[in-house]
Amino acid sequence: MASHLIDFLLIGNNFGTPEMCAVWSEHNRLTKQVDVEVALALAEGELGVIPADAAQTIAAKADASALNVEEIAQDAVRMKHSLMPTITAIQKQCGDAGEYIHYGVTTQDIVDTATVLQLQQAFAIVERDTQLMAVELKRLAKKYQHTPMTGRTHGMQALPTTFGFKLAVWLDEFVRHLERLKEIKARVLVGNVNGAIGTYASLGELGPQIERLTLGKLGLGTPNIGWQSARDRFSEYASVVVLISGTLGKIGNELYNLMRTEINEVEEPFSAGKIGSTTMPHKRNPSALEGLASLTAPIFKSASLIHESMKVEHERDAMSWRAEWIALPEVNIYLSAQLQNALGILRGMSVNEKQMLANLELQNGLLLSEKVMFEIGKRMGKQTAHHLVYECSMKAFEQNRHFKEVLLEDPVLSAQVTAQELDAWLNPVNYLGCAPQKVDDVIRYADNSGLLPA
Repeated sequence: MASHLIDFLLIGNNFGTPEMCAVWSEHNRLTKQVDVEVALALAEGELGVIPADAAQTIAAKADASALNVEEIAQDAVRMKHSLMPTITAIQKQCGDAGEYIHYGVTTQDIVDTATVLQLQQAFAIVERDTQLMAVELKRLAKKYQHTPMTGRTHGMQALPTTFGFKLAVWLDEFVRHLERLKEIKARVLVGNVNGAIGTYASLGELGPQIERLTLGKLGLGTPNIGWQSARDRFSEYASVVVLISGTLGKIGNELYNLMRTEINEVEEPFSAGKIGSTTMPHKRNPSALEGLASLTAPIFKSASLIHESMKVEHERDAMSWRAEWIALPEVNIYLSAQLQNALGILRGMSVNEKQMLANLELQNGLLLSEKVMFEIGKRMGKQTAHHLVYECSMKAFEQNRHFKEVLLEDPVLSAQVTAQELDAWLNPVNYLGCAPQKVDDVIRYADNSGLLPA
């Protein structure tokens, strides 16, 4: 039976996707390690470091799918080593040619490079779904570009905005995430094949050439110098994952709040038969939004473990290394669940435009106090207007009266403004600033970035 939530049949889909879990599965890890050993043998065969026929035999016979994982695991217990049992098993598959398996390299060369191959697959998934998020946010930002709603600061109503503007802020974040992914890709997807302490001592003068040829066969970049003791590549990737997850968690939390019964401006997708509570039949809970927001904290914590791995003893050690084995799969698996969950929410979310309009009037006109202040300030001075409008605002709030009524009964203000002017100033649609235009600006930038799919 599974012992980690990621692998639970009943709730595992809340914490990862099958696609990403397959990338970080034990089978795929083993497969990538064999791929590295084969690529190394072929490179060394081409360069005459090992017999060419032995290299071809290794390429033909080394087969991760045919390895007996249980037997390898038993050998690992006896040998107390993470890779040697695998090397021994591949050697058996390859017969005499197996003598040339793992020639001139060290365990970390194979394991690190195989991990980067897994990360290459994970990177493609993250990049694809981040693009899809940008596409959905772009669609929704345009759709609700002119949909007025209440903007809130410190949890309280502040000024009118549009729902499209809120979505455009998120879209712009995701375009930046795509820019970050593009920028780090070449730095992160780099292998490492340079021997025990990175000096190519066992490979001789051909060492750098062997490394370059091996990594080229695997579709990975070649480092300027060995990075066994420099773990910034994984740490940089984790940092970008944290930023993407942070945005997703924020979106989940924001929509969760907008779905509150008392606000009721959005609702996550609802399907027939969906249960909100085992005891309260009426509940339509924001379970998808809670799931989206809840995974940001685990990603932050796992990423910090990857950052800890940057502290390495001398030329390398296994203490920091093993932390990456734990945390790198976790951040990718959790992020995959967040991205897919968020896509489902955005594609099926209900937007209650009628309630958004109603909430704009919730404070009897007080939402437009700034507009009133600036208009009156043109006639009396901004600071004077602020003091007068403040007194009227507090009176309207405390007496639960309409703002317009209180303003008009003030002897100073009533001499400066008409009821018709106040009607125009207190109309939320007339005080959206440049919100609709900024939506177009963000969409234009996204389209011109070349980062969204055609």
